[in-house]
Amino acid sequence: MNSAVRRWFASAGAMRRMMSTFAPYVGAGVKVTKIADDFSSATVEMRQHWYNTNYVGTHFGGSLYSMVDPMYMLLLMRRLGNDYVVWDKAASIDFIRPGKGRVQARFELTDDRLEEIRNATASGDKYLPQWTVDIVDASGEIVARVHKTLYVRKKPRPAV
Repeated sequence: MNSAVRRWFASAGAMRRMMSTFAPYVGAGVKVTKIADDFSSATVEMRQHWYNTNYVGTHFGGSLYSMVDPMYMLLLMRRLGNDYVVWDKAASIDFIRPGKGRVQARFELTDDRLEEIRNATASGDKYLPQWTVDIVDASGEIVARVHKTLYVRKKPRPAV
């Protein structure tokens, strides 16, 4: 991440505000409602509007996916720091039931998971951690389940 963008995302509150004004999120109607101060969790929501409703009157699938797209990558980048390369590698989405009204997704990045990633990349090898994120409606019913795979590698230290 370049230094100017990194400064914008210096705090969880700044990242939440920036993400909520990020053009793809605004266009889909997505709001980042919470990011933990230590970047260990985040919550996003999307209310249904005319511009994120599909032909049959439910949430557009692309908007549902956009809710979750960058979140694990961003949380992991912040928690691991500048010594790591973190990229989105793969994703799939299973549409479970039609989504209407307000939908929400919650992301957790535990200390145990962070330690697992650090251990797996300590020697400089790449690691492909996977997460599953449920998008739920206001009654807690699962609307969609997203499977995310990230690419993580520790950056090599420059030779002295």
